[in-house]
Amino acid sequence: MSTMANLKPKHFIWRMEGSVALIQLDRPDRKNPLTFESYAELRDTFRSLPYADDVDAVVFLPNGGNFCSGGDVHDIIGPLVDMDMKGLLAFTRMTGDLVKAMIACNKPIISAVDGVAVGAGAIIAMASDMRLATPEAKTAFLFTRVGLAGCDMGACAMLPRIIGQGRAAELLYTGRSMSAEEGERWGFYNRLVAADALEAEALTMASRIAAGPTFAHGITKTQLNQEWSMGLEQAIEAEAQAQAICMQTRDFERAYRAFVAKEKPVFEGD
Repeated sequence: MSTMANLKPKHFIWRMEGSVALIQLDRPDRKNPLTFESYAELRDTFRSLPYADDVDAVVFLPNGGNFCSGGDVHDIIGPLVDMDMKGLLAFTRMTGDLVKAMIACNKPIISAVDGVAVGAGAIIAMASDMRLATPEAKTAFLFTRVGLAGCDMGACAMLPRIIGQGRAAELLYTGRSMSAEEGERWGFYNRLVAADALEAEALTMASRIAAGPTFAHGITKTQLNQEWSMGLEQAIEAEAQAQAICMQTRDFERAYRAFVAKEKPVFEGD
């Protein structure tokens, strides 16, 4: 196992609050767009998380009143126009690899959205396990507005599962902004939080999760994602096996002994 407490990324802000990792994109003057470099560094960071025993949950935070404005028009979209197919496919695979790394990182991820979350910013929120937002949040999968398909970074697979096929189709065909109120009503956002309370609420949620049985949380995340492509009988059997594994953990025994003693269990993730 490794430690990530001292991680010093070049292209985003990383800090730890206990065992919760907080991430902020760091270009607030331009509403935090992504670049080739920040995509790759985020992907590599999430690829490392399964082996980090000092991180139990991750929170994506806004910076300067905005979450993320997607791929940088000048640093990404401009160069893409001049790339050949091989280069374009390498780029689109890299962006998809960020989503795959988030899904496979074994840690619950919470996105706390304020202001603009569009394009790849909306995808990062979508690929998180839970989402909070301020009433001012504006979320758009705006790929059609730059002449591209709505099927970007897993959007056609994941978004319908969160908000339903018809609503997802509307957002992906039109590229229009989904209001915070729509997002909460449709189930994209777990709840809306005032801007001045957003970070504290996200950290409270993450800390509560991190204080739970973290090995079992990793199993929950795995099953939530793998069961998308399973039949019901496969899913029930997979959950039987997963739960049997969790029953071998010391946290399961701790919970039992705490219940018997009428105490609150203190989980240690093993």
